[in-house]
This record gives sequence, C-alpha cells and structure tokens, in this order.
Amino acid sequence: MSVRYPVIRVREDNGRPKVLDGLVLCFFIRRKHTEINQAVWNSLQTYLRAIPSGVPGWYIDPESELRPLDEQGWAHIHWRILERPWGQACHVSLWQFEQEVGGYNFEYAGYQLDPLRFHDEKAASAIAFSLPTEYLLEHGPEKVRALAIELSRDLPFSSGYVSLAFVSPDVRWYAQREKLLPLIERYWGLDLYDINGTSRCIGTGARGAYWLTFLGQPLLGQLGGIEALRRELPFPEVSFQPLEGERLLLTLEEWPNPMDTREGLDVPQYRALARLLAPYLPEETIGLTSIFDRKNMGRWLRRFCLL
Repeated sequence: MSVRYPVIRVREDNGRPKVLDGLVLCFFIRRKHTEINQAVWNSLQTYLRAIPSGVPGWYIDPESELRPLDEQGWAHIHWRILERPWGQACHVSLWQFEQEVGGYNFEYAGYQLDPLRFHDEKAASAIAFSLPTEYLLEHGPEKVRALAIELSRDLPFSSGYVSLAFVSPDVRWYAQREKLLPLIERYWGLDLYDINGTSRCIGTGARGAYWLTFLGQPLLGQLGGIEALRRELPFPEVSFQPLEGERLLLTLEEWPNPMDTREGLDVPQYRALARLLAPYLPEETIGLTSIFDRKNMGRWLRRFCLL
C-alpha cells in the first residue's frame, strides 16, 4: 500500500476531538420508514457484528439527551425502529462516546415520504455508518468493501457510497467549522457529510463520485445501465460488480484516496463519474455559513467535475 492517510483531530477548546479521520458508509433510500424499518434493523445488526463489542455506547433520546446504550437503551432503539405504532418517521443516532467523537457511529433518518408534505417531496430515507481509519488499515479495503455490500444487501437504495471522511456524527463539526475549512480545501477525498441535511433533498439522486459508489434504481437506469457505464469509465482501476435487484457497485481504485491537493490530483475516473452524476446531484443547503454558502456547497459537491 502506497497511500498515506492523514491523522485528523479537530478539537474544541477543552481539547475533546469533535472531528476525526475515518470512513463513512451511506445509503439513500426513496422508501417510507415503515417499508424499510426491518431492513434498517438488519443492517444495523450486521454493522454491530463487524465492529468491537460495546460500541457504539450512547444514543440520543427523543428529548435530545444522551443516554447509555445498555440493555434498556437497546430495547428503546429496537422499539423506536421497529415497534412504534405511530412510527411514520424515525431518527436514530448512536455515538461511540458521550463527550467526544469516536470512530464508530450510526445515524438513520427515516421519513414518511408523503407526496402532500412539502418537505418530503425531495427527501429520501438515509442510513450512515462510520469506521475509524484504523479499521481500514487493520482489515484492508476488501473487508471494508465486503462489509459495505453486506450492509446494503437488504436496503433498496437509490444510491450510496463509502468514502474517507471527516467523521463527526450529527454535524458535531459545525462548531469547529473554521478549524475544519483548511482541511476540507486540502483533502478532496474526505467526505463532509450531514445525512439529515442530504436526505431532505437527494431524492433518487446521488451525492457524488466516491471510492465505492453504489447505484440502484432508478438512477442506474437513468445512467444507461451497466454496459453504458463500462463504456464511459474505461479505466483499469475501476471495477464493476452487479448486485441483486438491478444494482451496481463501482470501485474506483483499490484503496480509498485522501487526495491531498498539495501532492497534485490525478484521478480521471473520479472526474468521469462525477460528470456523469452531475445532473443527479442534490441542491444541498446545509448551514455551512462561514465555510460554504449554497453556491459554494454545490461547487464543493461538484469539485471533481472541475478538474
């Protein structure tokens, strides 16, 4: 392996880290929460089997208070995802630590997707898992890739991705955004994510070109299908893996790439895929005020198109 990975610790004033280097595994699903809740629960169980016992260790309760994920906590999460009789929508957030950011986190935003509700018009349910960079270095990219496929197996996703990322669940990076800005500008291969914000506007689109890019329906069909993508992405680094349900996993290179702009960027496969996906990218409006206004957020999402 020749890739060098940055060690990132963006800390608040008391020294606790609020942003770490790591990986994020995200899927966007244009289905109602009540249609996918069992698949979401199954995917969460797959994640828990793959990571160290005892993490995540905390959850956010309906009053936005952090509670320990003990037996009672897990019973609440099970009830929240699967059992609530009025559960037309569902938001779950599981953190590794209480006071600082850790590498193992889970987030889910499930929606009613009522066509009569303005906010549901462009929404999609979304699920995100995170891993520390150490997991990748210990187990290698093939195990991460296999885990991503297993996590996606029951999810009827429209799109998804796995990427190096600025790991910070529930936008905990926001208070540290000024410290984060030079890192965002330097490392183009690290994703800045906010699944609640993205899920409100992504619909059946995609968020960009990533190390692992999952394409489901209708997006894969809109792109012309697997054979059309093979013609458009004739790069030796790119592999194509058909998945059940007319879905596809694109792997753009063997290892995820932090893309340090100080070392130059030579990633034509990312540029080519990004340009194909450009018409299907969301108009994100997450509040990055001092980092990105709406125009600059769109520019950042389309950064590979500009190479």
